[in-house]
Amino acid sequence: MSNSDAAAVLTTADLAAAIRAVRTLLDISSVDHAEVDFEATITSADVLARVRRVLPDLVWSSAGEAHGSSKAGDDPAECLPIGVFDWSRPLDRAEPFIDALGSDLAAVRWDLDAWPAVPEAGLERVPQKYAYLTLTVNSRDLYQNEPSQDHTVHVHVKNAAFDTDRITWLADRVGGRFNGRVQTAPL
Repeated sequence: MSNSDAAAVLTTADLAAAIRAVRTLLDISSVDHAEVDFEATITSADVLARVRRVLPDLVWSSAGEAHGSSKAGDDPAECLPIGVFDWSRPLDRAEPFIDALGSDLAAVRWDLDAWPAVPEAGLERVPQKYAYLTLTVNSRDLYQNEPSQDHTVHVHVKNAAFDTDRITWLADRVGGRFNGRVQTAPL
């Protein structure tokens, strides 16, 4: 299995600002065949109802499939809290999903076609395999282990130690900065 490095480039308590940063990065990247993935922990019936309006065929499980899952046809409202692991959705589902979350934790990952070449900055094109963007909502980490009242935008690259120039360039586009915080993410 391959990995990417997810570098935190913007952390803010303002979810709208985080979404604007994501939009800016999406405008920079190639997204003709892009898709979005969701990981979240849903704790309340209200949030679940809002999320199911966005993703009616939501993929979820509760403490492992033995305790309830979408695969088994169980009612998620009877299994709260549930973990959402929903993949390969159209890009237009991302913002409605984020809006539905309230204070629940999530990681929304955009699988991009590429990070573009930026000749004036000495940056070559980065192919789809390492071109991702993640917004963690109400959490600072990709896996929702660090609950927080803020939100973090992460850009993925093959190797943060060697791709610092790209990370810094992308952070500059959104008014953020790379502080060296990196997590490894499986691809």
